[in-house]
Amino acid sequence: MVENPKTEWLEFLKKGYQCLVSMKPLAFTAMTPSKIPKEAGVYLITALLNGKEIPYYIGRSKNLRQRIYNNHLMGPISNARLKKYLINSGECPDLASAKKFIRSFCLVRWIQENDIRNRGVIEGYVTGLLSPKYGIYEEH
Repeated sequence: MVENPKTEWLEFLKKGYQCLVSMKPLAFTAMTPSKIPKEAGVYLITALLNGKEIPYYIGRSKNLRQRIYNNHLMGPISNARLKKYLINSGECPDLASAKKFIRSFCLVRWIQENDIRNRGVIEGYVTGLLSPKYGIYEEH
């Protein structure tokens, strides 16, 4: 039989989730590189549609600034899975539309976490709780 998880581990995950979802979001329209830390962490991208904030994508990175700004906002489809999902689902017809959608409707929150294992577990935990629209369809 598998051992029950330790209470402190569950508390760590709950705290990570709470910190992430309670952070004031940064709109992609107001984004500059200096507003995002270069540190490692977990991030949540949501879309504000019809007055509702909908979880769209959860990820983790060794460098939040690189991943969120350079890849998700400015990067090509090969470096930004959210753009790929938006296009493949038909929500956006092409790369230009996907970029415009992200810039116009999306917000991002993040928490810093240096430990690679902790980042992965927090990402999985938050994904399980929020069930984002994209990002849980393929393994890498």
